[in-house]
Amino acid sequence: MTTIRLLLADDHAVVRSGLRMLLEAQPDFEIVGEAETGTSAVAMVRELRPDAVLMDIQMPDLNGIEATKIIKEMSPKTAVLALTMHEDDHYFFEMLHAGASGYVLKRAAPDELVQAIRTVCRGDVYLHPTMAKRLVIDYLNRAEENESEKEYSNLTPREQEVLTLIAEGHSNTEIANELFISIKTVDRHRENIMRKLNMHSRIDLVKYAIRTGLIDIDE
Repeated sequence: MTTIRLLLADDHAVVRSGLRMLLEAQPDFEIVGEAETGTSAVAMVRELRPDAVLMDIQMPDLNGIEATKIIKEMSPKTAVLALTMHEDDHYFFEMLHAGASGYVLKRAAPDELVQAIRTVCRGDVYLHPTMAKRLVIDYLNRAEENESEKEYSNLTPREQEVLTLIAEGHSNTEIANELFISIKTVDRHRENIMRKLNMHSRIDLVKYAIRTGLIDIDE
């Protein structure tokens, strides 16, 4: 049986004590150290080279995000598993960007934490289901934005002007007067825009313009 060597990094002694009791009950887990600050976590990783670090985010002198960045640069094979109470997107994406291989909430069940540790130590990624859903949503939103940008680039400069004016609520007559073109030409541009963007109504065009930032609804 391969032993998984763990470092606990949390500024609360009670939390570390509870984690130690839970994890030492696993036959393949060994707690090689405890760190109560981000700086001490980095120092202990440098000395002990554990297989994984359970990293809290908010710690004295060096937070878990910065500590994770340093640890991954210094010891790439050491997996970092965020163990935190924070469920907001900011901390979640910052920890992933810093190099963490997993994100588990402190309210998670003990079995989930054990599973997460084994997962990241295999070289895989473990995310609490709530956070995994946010990652998927973020990916889909980015994909949609990229697709929208591609579609917009297919419009001619004149079509882009017409689209913006339509989204701002101008009538065909107003658009014709604004751009010094005929109403028939406005109609033709609108038909081309809808065809290129695969849309079917003025409402669709307005929603598209808001999503892509062509118009600002707060103005």
